[in-house]
Amino acid sequence: MNIVVLVKQVPDTYSERKLSSGDHTLDRDATDAVLDEIDERAVESALQLKEANEGSEVTVVAMGPDRTTDAIRKALSMGADKAVHLSDEALHGTDAIGTTIALATVIGTLEDVDLILAGNEASDGRTGAVPAMIAELLGLPALTHGRELTVEGSTVTVRRETDDGVTVLSAELPAVVSVNEKINEPRYPSFKGIMAAKKKPVTTLSLADAGIDAENVGLANAWTQVSEANPKPPKSGGEKVEDEGDGGSKIAAFLVGQKLI
Repeated sequence: MNIVVLVKQVPDTYSERKLSSGDHTLDRDATDAVLDEIDERAVESALQLKEANEGSEVTVVAMGPDRTTDAIRKALSMGADKAVHLSDEALHGTDAIGTTIALATVIGTLEDVDLILAGNEASDGRTGAVPAMIAELLGLPALTHGRELTVEGSTVTVRRETDDGVTVLSAELPAVVSVNEKINEPRYPSFKGIMAAKKKPVTTLSLADAGIDAENVGLANAWTQVSEANPKPPKSGGEKVEDEGDGGSKIAAFLVGQKLI
């Protein structure tokens, strides 16, 4: 199988995220950047399939500025074989629709793709729509929010668990699959893997290289924009309740006042 994994570099979830004061896009230089954890799980799923199917190859595809190479190298050090990096200043401010068009175009430049894997939603945007929209543009079946993933011959099967029950989805390859945070535990890159990643091929493409129309991407062409933003207010002090035998009643009254009960 030829497996493509879509990965994204995002601001570290343990750092405060800020919007830029100019165009209200996410200020990616204000915090450390990491490979999104959900994408690590997508990479792990691809590697498990590779190990179970001799001769398979895993290609990482990422879109973002130059520093995105750090996230790409992380995926390569886990065991992916090669990568394609779409990087162009004109991509700044691209929304989910533009991202979908760009990534689908890049995938279209790759040969004989059998399976496209992605996390179900990025931790910085949380639209949760890009994998399904890519499937729509490429004319492929979409199996989303996978808790378990198997491939038997030319059939891919995903087990999805929700509050309403369990759903089993199957489709013929090629297909797009998005995974959730419970599908696996990503492996840690070994020292050997880290060193090997430095020699693995990374193809960097501009919009022109990939054949992407600049009018489909960028902040000026985004379907959604943030027009105004204010910083989160600081936490206020809590309300202290002195229990003089009526503590329970006071807490109940507070909860009623907050419309929690």
